[in-house]
Amino acid sequence: RRGSPGPSPLTGSPPQALVDDTEDVSLDFGSEEELALRKARIRHPLATFFHLFFRVSAIITYLFCDWFSNSFVACFVTILLLLSFDFWSVKNVTGRLLVGLRWWNQIDEDGKSHWVFEAKRVPAIAASTEAEARIFWLGLIICPVIWTVFFFSTLFSLKLKWL
Repeated sequence: RRGSPGPSPLTGSPPQALVDDTEDVSLDFGSEEELALRKARIRHPLATFFHLFFRVSAIITYLFCDWFSNSFVACFVTILLLLSFDFWSVKNVTGRLLVGLRWWNQIDEDGKSHWVFEAKRVPAIAASTEAEARIFWLGLIICPVIWTVFFFSTLFSLKLKWL
């Protein structure tokens, strides 16, 4: 018999409180969520792909454009479109999803234009998006370095058309 009143027949002491099986037990669900987020190293694979796709495609097009087309204008327009898509995706999609950046133009009462930049504060769980942030910032830094190398190589080789 469970939880009978009165002294215990064996010890003669008053009854001890027994734990009821229907009592609610609090569970810590946060640690499971955090574990699941850590396992998913890249939470936005499509955004990460397009962040690198437009940049790398523009560089590859610049390098191998002579193989596919003899038209300088077609190559130039293709590279310009790829870099424009890259700019749009970084500003509106990948910057926000991968590292939490937002920016927009705000006009005050005097008619002056002000750019507003915001960055998400890093929460404790943000360690799971460290891979995405690293991909974002490395892509943002390495590609302009590559374009700078292209600039000097075309300048010194006197291919001013490709400069």
